[in-house]
Amino acid sequence: MLNRQGRPTQAGAASHEERATFTGNKALQQIEPLIFEIGHHEATGVDIDKPAPFKSRLGKHARQGEIGLPGLSEPETMRHYVRLSQKNYGIDTGLFPLGSCTMKHNARLNEKMARLPGFSDVHPLQPFSTVPGALELMLELARYLMTLTGMPAVALSPKAGAHGEACGMMAIKAAIEAKGEGASRNVVLVPESAHGTNPATAALIGFSVKAVPARPDGTVAVEDVKALLGPDIAAIMLTNPNTCGIFEPQIVEIAAAMHEAGAYFYCDGANFNAIVGKARPGDLGVDAMHINLHKTFSTPHGGGGPGAGPVVLSARLAPFAPVPFIHVEDDGRLHLIETREEAPEGNKPFGRMTAFHGQMGMYVRALAYMLSHGSDGMRQASEDAVLNANYIRAGLSDLMSLPFPDHPSMHEVLFDDEWLKGTGVSTLDFAKAMIDEGYHPMTVYFPLVVHGAMLIEPTESESKASLDLFIATLRDLAMSAKGNDKERFTSAPHHAPIGRLDETRAARQPVLKWEKPAPAKAAE
Repeated sequence: MLNRQGRPTQAGAASHEERATFTGNKALQQIEPLIFEIGHHEATGVDIDKPAPFKSRLGKHARQGEIGLPGLSEPETMRHYVRLSQKNYGIDTGLFPLGSCTMKHNARLNEKMARLPGFSDVHPLQPFSTVPGALELMLELARYLMTLTGMPAVALSPKAGAHGEACGMMAIKAAIEAKGEGASRNVVLVPESAHGTNPATAALIGFSVKAVPARPDGTVAVEDVKALLGPDIAAIMLTNPNTCGIFEPQIVEIAAAMHEAGAYFYCDGANFNAIVGKARPGDLGVDAMHINLHKTFSTPHGGGGPGAGPVVLSARLAPFAPVPFIHVEDDGRLHLIETREEAPEGNKPFGRMTAFHGQMGMYVRALAYMLSHGSDGMRQASEDAVLNANYIRAGLSDLMSLPFPDHPSMHEVLFDDEWLKGTGVSTLDFAKAMIDEGYHPMTVYFPLVVHGAMLIEPTESESKASLDLFIATLRDLAMSAKGNDKERFTSAPHHAPIGRLDETRAARQPVLKWEKPAPAKAAE
């Protein structure tokens, strides 16, 4: 068997037992212990002079014992973290197929712009007179977001998707209370295929949640929504394109039904990457939608941040946008409204979402992306994201089963585990085997409406060559699974630094603190 370089693969090479090494390292794949295991408490990488006599002001807060931190030299510290970084997989390592996450390439131009003086070192407590450029950038970003979505207002401060969801739903709650319906409209409709944060957000701010069933084709039917409507319904939280990778065909009718019932339409904007420049949520009847700048507009994503989740609002909700927001004075000067009391007449902010204005670095990166692409470039990015997803779909659909074959995929393609029946291989096994092939697994077991789901989102960032190799790899894995090569899957990954863990035990009995192991007993 030959690989893509025409060289024998391990399976085709002469069989031999893997030779153990003294260090445990395998050439460039180096074992890296925890920092507590390689450092020493009595050592330090820095020489510190003994301080002059002083009187401590810590009182009872003074440390009573040793900190227990390991000391390493500078080279040891550098090597430790570099080796750890080499075990990580990121979008700069290879294709990142996580569905519903949009792990797209972050152009280095955006990074360069975010590091410009005046943006990288701006402080939220600076006087307004010293940050006119930052305010102007925020205003321009807001203009782009409102234009792309067809919405008249935007709140920039939310930090990410779930934070944005809370913002939109709090604006809806404020609008309902302003109409005197706060006590009666307290139920939010959430489709079964929604992101888990949707029902959690609704419950967090005091709503009860009622599920909307998914049709056999993975979409939401307006008839099912209408059957649930009543004077107690506050809103619906619908993702479009939905989490099955399908554009909701009755979204306009659903929005109209909600409005006729006096309720609101919240759209989860996590998948906006699929429709930028193609469809404006405002035209579809959306009242509020968060936008993940860290998904749609290329800024870094993952690892806990940084994120940004601005929320666009319809005319019905615009007066309730939270502070802070930028106001253009009559003389053209920009002013950041920080409190409800400062808000111009007609504005009724529901409050404040976060301490300051949001994520300036993310604003800069997102606007740099928008300016460098232009309207036609952003539209093409959406078209290419959809094209790439359908290219993967076409390349794998003869081997892997599609739960919803009647709808074209949008930005992501969804497979189920029907094709794995009788093989003894599970979705998780298949995902682990992808690690051996050098790929991060796709999103698995989500959305929950599909059994054994495998959700793949290539984004527009990938070339045809990278997609062809990815498809060929998954085809090889699929044929091995169907060819009864269970060992390739059930014990995978074989080539990762750490083998398969007991994930159930890790979730139920997590070890969150390193404890020094007890000394080994001497052999008798």
